[in-house]
Amino acid sequence: MVRTGVRGVGQLLVTAGLVVLLFVVYEVWVTDLFSDRKQTELSQELREDWTEDPTVPTLPDGGISEVPLGQGFAFIRIPAFGEDYVKVVLEGTDEEELVEGPGHYVDSAMPGEQGNFALAGHRVGKGSPFLDLDQLQPGDPIVIETADTWFTYRVVGPDDPNGIPSQQIVLPSDVSVIAPTPNGPLDGPSSGAYLTLTTCHPKFSARERLIVHAVLDGEPVSKTDAPDGPPALTEG
Repeated sequence: MVRTGVRGVGQLLVTAGLVVLLFVVYEVWVTDLFSDRKQTELSQELREDWTEDPTVPTLPDGGISEVPLGQGFAFIRIPAFGEDYVKVVLEGTDEEELVEGPGHYVDSAMPGEQGNFALAGHRVGKGSPFLDLDQLQPGDPIVIETADTWFTYRVVGPDDPNGIPSQQIVLPSDVSVIAPTPNGPLDGPSSGAYLTLTTCHPKFSARERLIVHAVLDGEPVSKTDAPDGPPALTEG
């Protein structure tokens, strides 16, 4: 009887272990495949939209006006992650957007605007767009491509005039990181043109958030003048 009980417990543990393993495989690898496939579709759709309608409505400073939730509207490139790192940015940060790619916090600034252009992305699974966010260093470029403009941001350094850190780890409830001036009040003024990337921390956990801040470097570059991208894409 005891042997039978022990054998039964052992079988249950093995079964539970297999279930956990299958769940991890699905969450990490299978969802990555689905997201990568969706990114390919989104990229093709966005390029086609830009070709058919190059007069995408933009704000005076180059930012894009209202974008429907779930729609791709820009590309993000991070050279430090490899020359082939290109992701479509979608409007919105609900799970239905984040399973497809990095999402834009709807109440934050748009590319090139004064304020804080804030994005969220999964770290593990669902394409893992921000898997290596902790590897970014001060000065690393982050390039945003819109229909007609390139915007180059650089991870802030210790000399940021507003004292914004290059990286920080916060609780999920700390929304001040996406304020117009990072770490300021949500209804406060903007003191620069920032880009903030947010993701879960540590890997395989949603206990905290890893934050990276960057600041707009120089003037926006017209794609007419630089069809292949700004110098930041090929430096170093």
